[in-house]
Amino acid sequence: MFRLDTKLAKIRAGNYRKGDFIIADAKDGDMSNPIPGTGPIRAADGSFVRFRTRAEFLDVITSIIRQDRLDIMLVSASNLEKLRAAGAFDGSAVKPAFRANDTTDIWGARPNGYGGLGASRPFRSPNLKRVAEAGLTDLGLYSITFNNTIEDDLRSMEAFHAFLADAAANGIKYFLEVFNPNVPGRVAAADLGKFVNDNLVRCLSGVLAVDRPQFLKYPFNGPAALEELVAYDPGLVVGVLGGGAGTTRDTFELLYQAEKYGARVALFGRKINLAESQLDIVDFMRRVADGEMKPLEAVRAYHGVLKGKGIPSVRSLEDDAQVTEAVLKEAASA
Repeated sequence: MFRLDTKLAKIRAGNYRKGDFIIADAKDGDMSNPIPGTGPIRAADGSFVRFRTRAEFLDVITSIIRQDRLDIMLVSASNLEKLRAAGAFDGSAVKPAFRANDTTDIWGARPNGYGGLGASRPFRSPNLKRVAEAGLTDLGLYSITFNNTIEDDLRSMEAFHAFLADAAANGIKYFLEVFNPNVPGRVAAADLGKFVNDNLVRCLSGVLAVDRPQFLKYPFNGPAALEELVAYDPGLVVGVLGGGAGTTRDTFELLYQAEKYGARVALFGRKINLAESQLDIVDFMRRVADGEMKPLEAVRAYHGVLKGKGIPSVRSLEDDAQVTEAVLKEAASA
């Protein structure tokens, strides 16, 4: 039994308590920003040296799995195959998951990917049948982006429903990731929460229980939007995605606010992968999620650990203790 299954059962039964919050590490960066997605190797003074190799990246992932503070490790199908063959998940309560589709809005090959080249277009490079036959896992992530145009959103919905049929045929369960529009100006910033909520609910309205997502990976568009979605359908287990790296305070603040306003899952990629010490940031994320520490307290403690281990910090404690993401500032914890 994976820890994820136990926690989801408690959440769905209305028995959520502190300690049941689900944390995932989104180590699927090779599906978006391929080589930079492995994360940086830094010099003793904290300056960038180079990006990790694939082998180094897999070693980091293995160490986080074995730390046993997370509930889900999300990776690409090819890296999951490597990790399974190496025994990284053997005896572990951490659930393996793979990114089941790609979409052009997360395809970020250097120098600037497809930025500014139009609305997200859906496609899938992973073969669900092959993943199932290999026995790698039964859990995938499907990503969808709505852009407020008929042609773009219809294409995304049709691709999603094709995925549902393929997943059902191959015994693959999934969690659903919904992004904010990737084309600027399609939706006013003040309306993003309502827009994403309505499109998310709409895309699942015709889906029977057997084909609905295990949980959501969803942008934090402020407390009101999150509370609206949670209140609308308690049967939806809502999780927040991490977005950009931000400061360490941003990482802990997003986790704290998400849990406070009804999310029960956090799926962070760059916020973990770009940290000075990934094992330590994960450890403090768990403490914040479980109510053991407040965000600012966790930032100070994290810097204390870095100093004790001789790991240079990217920012000063003063700078790293600031909330820089606009959506987090209004409801920032004391």
